Parts: sequence; structure tokens; C-alpha cells
Amino acid sequence: MKKTTKRILTVVLVIIAAVCIAYIAYYFVSQNKKGKVYDEVQKQVNLEPEKEEEPEAKDPEAPKEKNPIDFKQLQETNKDIYAWITVPDTNINYPIVQSSWDNTYYLDNTIDGQAGLPGSIYTENYNAKDFTDFNTIIYGHDMNDGSMFQNLHKYEDETFFKEHSKVYVYTPEKKLTYEIFEAVVYDDRHILMSFDFTQDNQRQAYLDSLKAVRNLNSNYNDDVQVGPDSRIITMSTCIATQPDNRLVVGAVLTDEYEYEAQ
Repeated sequence: MKKTTKRILTVVLVIIAAVCIAYIAYYFVSQNKKGKVYDEVQKQVNLEPEKEEEPEAKDPEAPKEKNPIDFKQLQETNKDIYAWITVPDTNINYPIVQSSWDNTYYLDNTIDGQAGLPGSIYTENYNAKDFTDFNTIIYGHDMNDGSMFQNLHKYEDETFFKEHSKVYVYTPEKKLTYEIFEAVVYDDRHILMSFDFTQDNQRQAYLDSLKAVRNLNSNYNDDVQVGPDSRIITMSTCIATQPDNRLVVGAVLTDEYEYEAQ
């Protein structure tokens, strides 16, 4: 009887182990497949790496440049792609999407509709797609392989924060240049639901709440001018060891270049 029980237990354990191994294999194959969609669109865009220095002043009389990103082609992959974000010396080089019907859809869906991680870099439909809002919140996962918004954690290092301040956002019409003014370990409140950004005092309240954070992994640059009349982006990602917090990296618009009409 004992031998029979032992054999049954052994068989059950072998089956459980086999299922676990199969699941792990499926998970990694699936993740690799999902990650490839971003490799493909990055090759498709083939954007020259941006640099940290200030953009050259454009001659107002010179012909306008053409947009280096073919948004019509990108939107053949997904019509919800409306912008592109890149941050020098990081892995952040992705399309930005926004769903008109479900603000959580791209949290767990890639740009080609594959369910699960790594999701997408996305905004919610509370924000306009032309980046004219006071604060546009851009979300992305903190992936173990360094993809999506994981590299935002580089800004927790004071030296990296001081030496890397630029963010570039491309839309079909414009190139927007931003300067980073903060990288803060914030709480997990829904920022757009917590502040009424139509009110100047609420805009200032948000900026004050960032400066009020006291955390060794947070950095703030007081030399960057930002106020209630600014236009900012806030890049937000998770912190693996702090589920009740988010790392938010804020940047203020400093330059806006309009491309030749397509």
C-alpha cells in the first residue's frame, strides 16, 4: 500500500514539474514574441539616436524639415499610435498609444493586440493627443529585461539625473523637446484624478507635492523653470519593491518644432 501511494505521489509530482516547465517555456517564448513587435517598429522608424545637447536654432526662413517618422506606416500596425517617445542613453524608444474606449487596455496589451506583458507605452484618454495639456501622463511597465519604462530607474541615480535631461516626443506634426526637472518616488494615486489641472492653484499644488517628497532615490532640479503655465509630461512606472509607490519622471516643454505638412 505504501509503495503504491509513493508511486502515485511520484507520478503526480512529475506531472506537476512537467506542467511547470512547460508553462515557463511558454512564458518566455510568448514574452520573446511580444517583444519582437517593438523591435520591428523600431527598425521601421530607424530614428537617429537623439543627443543631450540643446537643439540648434532653426532659421525661420529655411524650408521646414520632413518628419523622420512615418506615422501613416505606423498606424497600419495600430491606428491608436499617435506619437513616439525617445530618451537619450536609455532603451526608451517607443510608440505611444491611446485607446479611445478603455484606458486600461494598453496596460496589458501590446501595440499589435497581444495580451499580457510588456503591454505598451500609453496615455489615457483624459489627455489630449497634441500634448497641449498642462500635464500629460505617460505610462509604461518596469520590465526585468530593461524594456519599456524600466530605464526610468536610471534617474534615481543623481549623476545620471544631472547628465541626462532631455526627452523627445514626435507627433505627426511636430517634434517636442522636454527638459527633465524631477525624478520622484511618488505615491500610487491617479494623478489626473487627484488634481484639477484646469485650475492654476491645482497645477502648482501638484508641482509642490513633487518637491515635498523626501526620499534618497528622488532627484529634483531647481534650475529648470517650471510653473502653472508650463506644459509638462510625467513618465510613470512601477517600483518592484514598493507596490504602493510609482517612480515619476517629469519634464517640461522647452522647444516645439513644426514639420513640413504631409
